[in-house]
Amino acid sequence: MDYAKRAMEKHYEWRGKIEVICRAPLENRDDLSLAYTPGVAQPCLAIRDDPAQSFELTRRGNLVAVVTDGTAVLGLGDIGPEAAMPVMEGKCALFKRFGGVDAVPLCIRSKDTDEIIRAVSLLAGSFGGINLEDISAPRCFAIERGLKARCDIPVFHDDQHGTAVVTLAALRNALTLAGKRLEDCRAVISGAGAAGSAVTRLLLTAGLGSAVVCDKQGVIYKGRGDMDEEKASLAALTNPDGRGGTLADALRGADIFIGVSAPGIVTAEMAAAMARGAIMFPMSNPVPEIMPDMARAAGAALVGTGRSDFANQINNVLAFPGIFRGALDARARDITEPMKLAAARAIADIAESDGLTPEYFIPSPLDERVAPAVAAAVRAAAGG
Repeated sequence: MDYAKRAMEKHYEWRGKIEVICRAPLENRDDLSLAYTPGVAQPCLAIRDDPAQSFELTRRGNLVAVVTDGTAVLGLGDIGPEAAMPVMEGKCALFKRFGGVDAVPLCIRSKDTDEIIRAVSLLAGSFGGINLEDISAPRCFAIERGLKARCDIPVFHDDQHGTAVVTLAALRNALTLAGKRLEDCRAVISGAGAAGSAVTRLLLTAGLGSAVVCDKQGVIYKGRGDMDEEKASLAALTNPDGRGGTLADALRGADIFIGVSAPGIVTAEMAAAMARGAIMFPMSNPVPEIMPDMARAAGAALVGTGRSDFANQINNVLAFPGIFRGALDARARDITEPMKLAAARAIADIAESDGLTPEYFIPSPLDERVAPAVAAAVRAAAGG
């Protein structure tokens, strides 16, 4: 199927995937007086006296800003803020469809970290949450940290944390099928950018035995001389044996491979060198690090991928709508590690309740049960 041609035709037809719908009736003078002047003055004064009332008297409590600078869009790279708009609209559509969350795309014409932080923080009073999207590493880390420090609403970089949550959910069930425990396993993560960093950190928080992270130069280890601040921080948490070498070296005897890097970089020989019952999640899109059928033929027991045309798609839409739904409902000021762990458990539990098989250990992205279950788990973890 020619998706490129069909997508272009549909985007011309849709002229945008989202729109604003009026919730207040405006059929007569009385309606106008209540929704606008003079009646609107009263809620304005109530919010002046108590800004928290903005969550009750306006749509703020259900409104998320989807923010990008267009520097890391899908596999297209730095294509600019306007060119990122179709993706951001799509993200907003997914928020609404799966979480009932209203979302607005904000595509910022700047690559300056401080300028982006200032711009978004000044707009934060209009929103209940901030979803950062498709911002290149390592600036995405600084932008998220800066906004968390300045905003009193949840700030969530989905490329990092959504990926990590769904990966952990899939891994929990894959380990059950493999008869292995997370704390006994060594994982190799290919990719030290936004997704790789967050996946590594969340897996370690969840109890992973050990992790080795690889970038284009090979294994990351303490003291390697060509690392930025984020990679140095990862080196301090990972690779306890201080091993060096290549991705192929790291994969020998490893229990788990997680790829968030580049297409075709794992060969059948590299996959075959992993431990018995190996779990492989090559998630690079559209072409994974190793094709799933090749990974299985090489001996991988369980395989997940980022693609929709193979079993066990590890898709962020399983996480972010429910995470924000739960955070907004709890009026959370942050999305914490316990909330992420709870979200991963909720996703994993749905597939487990259906009965796990090698072809099914993570729910479908279209599963209607997922977002409500994730929202309830996140709300409970937030104390809401």
